[in-house]
Amino acid sequence: MRRIAGLLVPLLLLSTAACGSDDDKGSDSTAAKNGVPAITKGTEFGKKPTIAKGEGTPPKGLKVEVISEGDGAKLEKGDATEVNYLGQEYDEAKPFDNSFDRGQPFSLTLGGGSVIPGWEKGLEGQKVGSRVELVIPPDQGYGAQGQGDIKANATLVFVVDIVKGTKIPASAKGTEVAQENISLPKVGTNTDGKEPKVTMPKDVDPPKKLVSNYVLEGDGAEVKGTDSVVLNYSALLWEGGKQFDSTYKTGKTQTFPLDQLTIKGLKNGLVGKKVGSRVLLVLPPDQAFGAQETQGIPKNSTLVFAADILAVM
Repeated sequence: MRRIAGLLVPLLLLSTAACGSDDDKGSDSTAAKNGVPAITKGTEFGKKPTIAKGEGTPPKGLKVEVISEGDGAKLEKGDATEVNYLGQEYDEAKPFDNSFDRGQPFSLTLGGGSVIPGWEKGLEGQKVGSRVELVIPPDQGYGAQGQGDIKANATLVFVVDIVKGTKIPASAKGTEVAQENISLPKVGTNTDGKEPKVTMPKDVDPPKKLVSNYVLEGDGAEVKGTDSVVLNYSALLWEGGKQFDSTYKTGKTQTFPLDQLTIKGLKNGLVGKKVGSRVLLVLPPDQAFGAQETQGIPKNSTLVFAADILAVM
């Protein structure tokens, strides 16, 4: 089964984005300790830090140093979170990436597999509002293959500000909305967290325009185009009804920054819908991947999504 996450958003820590500038943002400093390089400037939460080059042989195991502890809830697996971060290699003095310059935190679902293992392990149990420094050995980073400008077998150093954390419900739980159009797929209305059944219509041509219909209508805020949405979804091809992706199969929700989606019909179909809802989305080719075959999805495919909008960040 093909995961579409990599097609929808750039996974900043699995595929490193271009680095920003490395201007200093403060005059304070922290001392190096236990193999954790010093933060030479910008130690306070919210300030862009500057990290010293590591000294000597890097530690072989994951190191987690709490620079300042917040007073929010502890992050648990399955939580959606927003973070700001700066990362560099242990034996370098210049960062390879940071979110501070972009002015937009990075969204992820903890335990969702969208970031390197050192992040998953290092952030779990940390409080919202905390700044932590992570020293990540190669086997919990990018390993022997490296990534972009990051060398093979590099030890990585990250300063991470945990900006926000949100508990994610197991299912949409809105009011059932009648599904009367027999020319469209019918989506199950179970609210037990299990994958809803999608029944495809027989011998019916797909719609030529985007369909975005409530199956369960929640009572949350309307999704905006600038939101990051946390979804559980099942994705199928209209032709033959073959499922090509499902968060239910992996047991992990997926967080998508809508302004970074490359499937425009998914963004267009979610914007304006209420948090807590389940929606049926039918994406014609011009709202999906068009005339290009994409990682096993045939060209000119109409895509069908049954999506639970569990939260926005």
